[in-house]
Amino acid sequence: MRILIDADACPVKEETYKVAARHKVPVVVVSNSAIRVPQSALISRKVVSDAFDAADDWIVENTDAATVVITADILLADRCLKLGASVVAPNGKPFTTSSIGSAIATRAIMADLRAGGDIVGGPPPFAKQDRSRFLSALDEVLVRLLRSSSRT
Repeated sequence: MRILIDADACPVKEETYKVAARHKVPVVVVSNSAIRVPQSALISRKVVSDAFDAADDWIVENTDAATVVITADILLADRCLKLGASVVAPNGKPFTTSSIGSAIATRAIMADLRAGGDIVGGPPPFAKQDRSRFLSALDEVLVRLLRSSSRT
């Protein structure tokens, strides 16, 4: 089991490190440029090329049912869910196979509105409640995966 962080613009890297350390789960920080990570045997970084979707592609190629992916990218979440991964957004909301379809549809509608010149707001600013929700969601996912892996 391991955690992969879609690290560019991820506001919960430090929180991920803390939860991962408590459960002794390795973390890979994936980005297009070097990002500082703490000195820890459990934390590593993977710098990919700056090609379009290079980080997403690396994450997908290294994802399976024992992977937790941290990302706000809906299309990356969809790709990872199809591989059996658990996916959590930085705001703590889990992406699931039952919720991803509506998230993709909403994303497409918003893109169409923006392309048509409509002024639409972005997501709300990241708040303290989001950080708390993320910590709980990540802990819950790791506990579930650790329990299921100990049964096999």
